[in-house]
Parts: sequence; C-alpha cells; structure tokens
Amino acid sequence: MKKIIGIIPARMASSRFPGKPLSPILGMPMIGHVYLRSKMSKTLNDVYVATCDIEIKEYVESISGKTIMTLTTHERASDRTAEAMLKVENETGTKVDIVVMIQGDEPMLYPEMVDVAVEPILNDSSVGVVNLMAKIKTEEERNDPNEVKVVIDKNNDAVYFSREPIPSVKKASSRFNTYKQICIIPFTKESLALFNKLTPTPLEQIESVDMLRYIEHGYKVRMVYSKYDTYSVDTPEDLEYVEGIMKSDSLVKSYLKPSRR
Repeated sequence: MKKIIGIIPARMASSRFPGKPLSPILGMPMIGHVYLRSKMSKTLNDVYVATCDIEIKEYVESISGKTIMTLTTHERASDRTAEAMLKVENETGTKVDIVVMIQGDEPMLYPEMVDVAVEPILNDSSVGVVNLMAKIKTEEERNDPNEVKVVIDKNNDAVYFSREPIPSVKKASSRFNTYKQICIIPFTKESLALFNKLTPTPLEQIESVDMLRYIEHGYKVRMVYSKYDTYSVDTPEDLEYVEGIMKSDSLVKSYLKPSRR
C-alpha cells in the first residue's frame, strides 16, 4: 500500500485577497471547508495544512486538524508543499509515496476529485505529476485572469497554462472545449522533490503558475478532466459568490453544524 497524504498550503499574505484562508463561508473559515472536505477522500491516508501563519495553525488545530509550520519565504505553493512533505516524514518516521497538493482556495472541492486525480499515478509509473481541469463554461471565466487556462496535447499532457484566454477564439467553434486548471495536484514524492530543486522559470513567473516550471524544464504534467463544477476563491466577490452556491451544497451538511450555517 502506498502512503498518500494531502497537503493544503495556506498563508494570510495573499496579494489578491489578504487573510483569505480565514475568511468565513457559512460561518466557517474557508480553510476549514477545504480541510474537512479533503479528509473525506478515500485515497488519502492523512491531511495536513502547511502554513507560515500562527493564526491558521491555531484555527486548524481547533477543529482537530493537523498542521505543519513552514518558511515565510516561499513564493510558490509547490515549494511550501515540498518543505511540508519532508517535515511530515521526519515527524512521523514514515516515508511518503504520493503528495496531493490541494489549494486552500478550493472550498467547493469534492473528495472524489482527489481520488480521480491520483489514479493516473497509481496506474502508470511514468506519470509523476497530475493536475485536474474542468470545462470553461462562460466568457466571464475565459477572460478572468484569476482563472488559469490550460491547453493539452493528444496524450492529455499540458502544453501551456495561461491567465489569458487560450487558445485563440478566432477560429475555434463553439464545439471546441476550453479548460481551466483546478488546483488539486498529486505528485510522486520524487516529482515534488524535483520541483523544489528546479530553478524558477520565466514563464512560471510571468503567469504565476507553478506547473510551468515543470513544462519549461521539459517535464510532463498529466491533465485529468473533472466533471464537478467548482469555483476557486481569489477575491472577496468570489467568496460571496461561492457562499451563495454552498448554501445548497449537500456535502456541507455532513460536517457543518446547523447553528453555523
């Protein structure tokens, strides 16, 4: 049996939405939703929140969650996740085989999304990194720089990620599907350690997308389609929108007490 853990990188100093992890959705901080929903995955042996902020640590532990304190200097979520993975191994004395990085701004994730994302690594030893994707359904999504778009090749490996609309719409018919990144990203232990060693790359920095570091260094990122409609939270307006949707989310009822909704 492989040791598979989830790590949720989170920090208070978001440039687009400071304090985002502790912003409430239906009375619960967003990081609480992400943590509790991740814990429902049948694939994960354990889940940790990796943070450099004591406020996040204290909240997660108040809901009986596990935390790993990391450096304040990380600019990329994947680098924070890599540090946390090594600390988990040191603290538990157990080697990790697969790490699923789950961004802390995905409060609508479904546990099945984690299970589906891990499958390619379990089924094919040549796959080192997987990233979920979903269809772009509106022009607003397509033009939103906070939604990372991705184009794929015939093997479902990522060709490029961008905050701009890709591919060009000039010749694409309405039947041509376009996709956005969902930040649920499983790594083999070796691939995550490799990411941490690779030098940051120009396109990674221009687009502010971790996965471009792999692509620019010549490595593959396997994309997997998710059927679930989820929305990441990048702005206060996103938070309000997501809260409205989650009022009727059936999964919320399984972990959020009625008095808090």
